[in-house]
Amino acid sequence: MEHALLQQLRQRPLLCDGAMGSLLYARGITHEQCFDALNLSQPELIASIHREYINAGAQIVETNSFGANRAKLEAHDLAGQVRSINRSAVRLAREAREVSGQTVYIAGAVGPSGRPLQAPDESRLSDLRRIFREQIEALQEGGADLLILETFSNLPELRQAVLAAQEVGGLPIVAQMSFYEDGHTLSGQSAARVAAVLSDLGVDVMGANCSVGPAATFDALQEMIAEAQEPGNNTTGTRLFSAQPNAGLPARIDNRFFYVATPDYFADYAVRFAKAGVQLIGGCCGTTPRHIAAMRRALDEHYGTPQQHAKNGAAQTTGTYPHVISSGQATIARLIEEEAILPQEGSKTRLQEKLVAGEFVISVELDPPKGLNPTKILEGAALMQKAGVDCINIADSPMARVRMSCIAMARLIQDYLGIETIIHFTTRDRNLMALQSEILGAHALGIRNILALTGDPLRVGDYANTTGVWNVDSVGLISVIQGMNEGHDAAGSSIGAKSSFHIGAALNLNMTDEQVDQEIDKYWRKIKAGAHFIMTQPIYELAPLQRFLARAGKPPIPMLLGCIPLNNTRHAEFLHNEVPGITIPDDVRQRLRDAGEQSHEEGLKIAEELLTAARSLVQGVYIETSYQRYDVAVRLTERLRSASQASS
Repeated sequence: MEHALLQQLRQRPLLCDGAMGSLLYARGITHEQCFDALNLSQPELIASIHREYINAGAQIVETNSFGANRAKLEAHDLAGQVRSINRSAVRLAREAREVSGQTVYIAGAVGPSGRPLQAPDESRLSDLRRIFREQIEALQEGGADLLILETFSNLPELRQAVLAAQEVGGLPIVAQMSFYEDGHTLSGQSAARVAAVLSDLGVDVMGANCSVGPAATFDALQEMIAEAQEPGNNTTGTRLFSAQPNAGLPARIDNRFFYVATPDYFADYAVRFAKAGVQLIGGCCGTTPRHIAAMRRALDEHYGTPQQHAKNGAAQTTGTYPHVISSGQATIARLIEEEAILPQEGSKTRLQEKLVAGEFVISVELDPPKGLNPTKILEGAALMQKAGVDCINIADSPMARVRMSCIAMARLIQDYLGIETIIHFTTRDRNLMALQSEILGAHALGIRNILALTGDPLRVGDYANTTGVWNVDSVGLISVIQGMNEGHDAAGSSIGAKSSFHIGAALNLNMTDEQVDQEIDKYWRKIKAGAHFIMTQPIYELAPLQRFLARAGKPPIPMLLGCIPLNNTRHAEFLHNEVPGITIPDDVRQRLRDAGEQSHEEGLKIAEELLTAARSLVQGVYIETSYQRYDVAVRLTERLRSASQASS
């Protein structure tokens, strides 16, 4: 199945961001400093530049990792920090995306090694490939959506970078060479020759960046496109192209470099590139958010806005959203009529009704945004709804990091899409008064499914010095909510009516032998306190579930089995070794290693096999996504629904 990015590129041009280094230089970072190390030393500076480009209209942002390979970092005594610098580069770009709330792809930027490559032998080529592979693996571990191999002037070196990226696998590859005014690279290859080699290598997108301005870059792209259209070339109509020119040639004034190409000039060329058949368009040295904003306006005028091209019924990404309540009195009357404010005693949520009816339910977890804009999460929820999920789980500042209120996000999803939600609700951040106040508010907003949790420790998040509350634990929270279902608060005072919360409890199936009795005891205490359904931690083999059922017996309430589909072997190793509560068997990790470039598909297959085998033992599945890979949850949901229809 073709990557979503490539599908979008075939539909309309996508706009990449502009220069990172030029903006850093303009903000006082000297050329002697290691720009890549700023990911660790000045993360807010890097994140702020990413946010500027996203706000300007960029749909793809490149990580600050152009020189973050071992060979270049050696000059700054940072060769041992390749992984941390590249992972941080991706994290900062991802956080900028999340704060913006926009649908943006994160491109892992990979530049040349900086090592001379004259008459290379096999040993030197192998060393190069290892250097690139180390960086690319770190970018992929961080959660990059694609790779942009850029500013290469030596074709054999670019070839090694491409081969390294293909060995790692899993991400679309954009490969770009730098050409001079004569249409040749520094090492003498023509644009046509570069296109032929990159076509043979099978890169997803090929193009040109840096060195020259839009005019010379345009000439090089025309030659590359013509090469792809030569008779007998089987890439005709399928090859994708990219262009990221400099803002003209730099002028040196008082030991500073200035680029003269204006935003309006770039805007004109953005349209020219698109009409010539270039699908990924952006800028390189000297370009700024002003250039990108001008290009955004020009492309939108000719091809329509990205919002007008939104698919799958997702909410329009305008940065705002339509008002749900248009007429106060009429709306209130409607809400009362639909029992959305004060339901009749004993009324059930749709999820509760499905579980009572014995249906197999599917829920998918989405994290609220870090910033003000909920658009991307709404789009993800719309995709899940179309795929056939029954409800959306909304996490509560997971990993102890500040995010939009889960209650607010749940209400937006229910208002926009009409699909029911389950909010995760922790006792970590709220004292007993605040817990009850927010629960009452959630009920008034029509949010009735609550998964009661204790919450991640604060030390793992952004506010390690903040004091946790934990007036009650998850069992105590279940008791508080059940008390409201009985019509009173934690102090026994009446709340005026009985609430209709559907209460969920968590269960860790990945127990050690020493933990089994303790976990089972807590499981029964949660049920006694009032839990209506169970949601488990993810497992990757049937044995933990079977062991639990053998010890605890058949659950008296519905159980939803947790599942995090594995993206690749690095994802599996990370979850197994670094995430508490998750254990991945050796044979599962070996299957991913054996699958190689198909490890993503193998991960889906593993999840599907497990859930199919467990279907008779549980009443649903709870899918968690990694790095906002909504397409993974969609595909797994579609497979489960298809299997269900086939069996019936």
